[in-house]
Amino acid sequence: MDKGALSRWLPWVVVGLFALFPMLESTFYTQLVTKVLIMAIFAMSLDLLVGYTGLVSFGHAAYFGLAGYALALMGPKYEAASLWWTLPGAIGICVVFALVTGLLVLRTRGIYFIMVTLAFAQMLYFVFHDTKLGGGSDGIYIYAKPTMNFGDTVLVNLEKLDQFYWLVLAFTAATFFLLRRILGSSFGSALLGIKVNEHRMRALGFPVFRYQLASFALAGGLAGLSGYLAAVQFGFVNPEILSWHQSGAVLMMVILGGMGTLHGAVIGAFAFI
Repeated sequence: MDKGALSRWLPWVVVGLFALFPMLESTFYTQLVTKVLIMAIFAMSLDLLVGYTGLVSFGHAAYFGLAGYALALMGPKYEAASLWWTLPGAIGICVVFALVTGLLVLRTRGIYFIMVTLAFAQMLYFVFHDTKLGGGSDGIYIYAKPTMNFGDTVLVNLEKLDQFYWLVLAFTAATFFLLRRILGSSFGSALLGIKVNEHRMRALGFPVFRYQLASFALAGGLAGLSGYLAAVQFGFVNPEILSWHQSGAVLMMVILGGMGTLHGAVIGAFAFI
């Protein structure tokens, strides 16, 4: 089998093997791998910025935590909310926040970009830490996991560990293949060109700022997806999930696995966790 065919089929084989994992009937390891898969989505979203667009963000945890808080605040306090509207709502909030912050932070470069992204994340951290909006430093409990029903039929029961694991695995696989498709397109080629030589791409007529903003918003939305799933798994959010050390942790995952490789982000998440 040539390398091209191997690269196409190997991810599907890996996904199939991971789908069998809950059958081992080990609750602890199933929960652990679920957490790793969620963090793999988070790492892939940052790798889109760092490894493919050349933007080193140290405030990526802002979108991870914002989505978790969005789930906690959008649903009823003691009743289960619907995943069908809370998930798109949480991701949408993260995308809008990424667009707004991106319009500002993308006007800086290098160490200044790193520091401004960190500043925005810390501002959001103190919004939830120092006000009653998000329960202050104590955070908020999510007493009931969201429902995923179609009419009266329960499609996925998130209260059951194996079903939640398979849902997370599906989202992780979807994120991987979506990013691989995007990065294999002309848009992805343009991002790589911008990473290598931004001035040359601008001279060739590419709207560099628009490409970077699109990448920034997409990365924010995918980080929101991982933050939403993490909030569902642990049933709790607090300001620490928005803090600088969370951004540092996911950056370390990307570095461990190898920047600029989606599978590296997944491997880095497993190695770090």
